[in-house]
Amino acid sequence: MTCDPHIRLMDSNAFFQILKDAATLAEPSSAALLAFVERQEGAWRVLPLEGVFEIVYEDSRGLWSTRRLDARELKLGPGRTLLGGIDRERGGYRGFRADRVRRLTDPANGQRIETGILDWLLARAEAQRRERAALVRRLSREQRRVRPRAAAAA
Repeated sequence: MTCDPHIRLMDSNAFFQILKDAATLAEPSSAALLAFVERQEGAWRVLPLEGVFEIVYEDSRGLWSTRRLDARELKLGPGRTLLGGIDRERGGYRGFRADRVRRLTDPANGQRIETGILDWLLARAEAQRRERAALVRRLSREQRRVRPRAAAAA
């Protein structure tokens, strides 16, 4: 079964559209915002992570390859950490062991990381969590301001 590459691209972009839509709505969907909440899946702690990265990855046989990844999450589990997302070349979700990522490049700003990759990913996930929390607080404040005006007009 073949899949149109444009459809796959649209599906991968839809994930990030949820947060963009939430930012433009007066009342964001709680289900949309839950997609970006840290969660527990069995023994795994899952941190939402957004970004497009180019990674140099060493597989289990020691072969290196360059991948372009639409990151979705960072999974912290027993004895390993996985960087999960959509592998653009292979067209599907993949989990890459963070300890096998030899280089990570963020094309958005040209930043290139060769050491401390896991620390950098954790810091980025935390920064994004804080940004989302600030967005929710701002939307909540705006919503509280709009509701009294609407009630007074009625």
